[in-house]
Amino acid sequence: MSPSSASKTPTIQDVARRAGVSAATVSRALSAPEKVSDSTRAKVTEAVEATGYAINQAARSLRMREARTILVAIPNMGNPFYSTIMDSVVREATLRGYGVLVANRVGNDPTQWLRDYFSSNRADGLLLFDASLELGHLPEPPRQKGLLPLVLSCDEIIDGGFNLVMTDNRAGAERATRHLIDQGHTRIGHICGRLVHQFPNERLLGFQDAMRKAGLPIRQDWLFPGDHSMVAGVDAGDRFLALSDRPTALFCANDESMIGFLSRTRAHGIECPRDISLVGFDDINIAENYWPPLTTMRQPRNELGRVATATLIDILEGTAPSGEGLRIVLPSELIVRSSTAPLPATRQAVGL
Repeated sequence: MSPSSASKTPTIQDVARRAGVSAATVSRALSAPEKVSDSTRAKVTEAVEATGYAINQAARSLRMREARTILVAIPNMGNPFYSTIMDSVVREATLRGYGVLVANRVGNDPTQWLRDYFSSNRADGLLLFDASLELGHLPEPPRQKGLLPLVLSCDEIIDGGFNLVMTDNRAGAERATRHLIDQGHTRIGHICGRLVHQFPNERLLGFQDAMRKAGLPIRQDWLFPGDHSMVAGVDAGDRFLALSDRPTALFCANDESMIGFLSRTRAHGIECPRDISLVGFDDINIAENYWPPLTTMRQPRNELGRVATATLIDILEGTAPSGEGLRIVLPSELIVRSSTAPLPATRQAVGL
């Protein structure tokens, strides 16, 4: 082989000659391998490896008028809950030949960044973990089989026919609260999550479901406002300490707010689970190694990121089921550790 031919960048025609098929067949085998036979796919794969051919993704995007990129919007880059999810998102997108852009909630108008990307065709679809964004202000990209190339994965169910991939937040919250009831607690409060767009928070609803089914009162002074942050947990701790009549247990909307609550109340002599039992939601990485180790509802974060990404790409590629809006619900799991304990009989007897 001459130096000039050795340095020449392999083309799809080179692959076709090596495989003994047409260039169109090579293109079909690379873009839609399920549409060619196993033997043809094997020939093309061998030819690609032998020639060193690499798909020019930028050129493909120009021809297809696609960015081959998905945009992921998250509410807080610093929240450890999202690290595992983002790892799964990037892995799945890469396997499917897509790039990933990440938008963190910043500025007075966090949807502006998203609008810019959609209007400039720099992203094909949106994977949304931030329910606070104003979806109505985004330009609507072309639908595939009636489905918007947008997948929501939040702890609120948002109306409007959007595609949802989420954990069973309401059922999980009910299970977490029922665990406290099974431990003998009847005086139970809740650190709430975000309330956005006037949609009901699923974990608050699950807490209320469990309390009503057990015939227990839902006291407004034991519902502490929150936004899934550690600071909100600290604030809930201050509100708890100011009460003259306190609950013996709390269901916390997530682990971060639970940790904030623990840090503030422990500084004032309140010990968990001696004085109060706590159960959270998410099972973030530190939950098992915090003190006390946190009882919590484990979200399948790896699966959540993978399934949400796969669903969005299926929509983009036209292989998702037709419909007005997809809904995929993944189960959470109760992980019992040391932050919950049975209420002592003496406290049950006096209603403390």
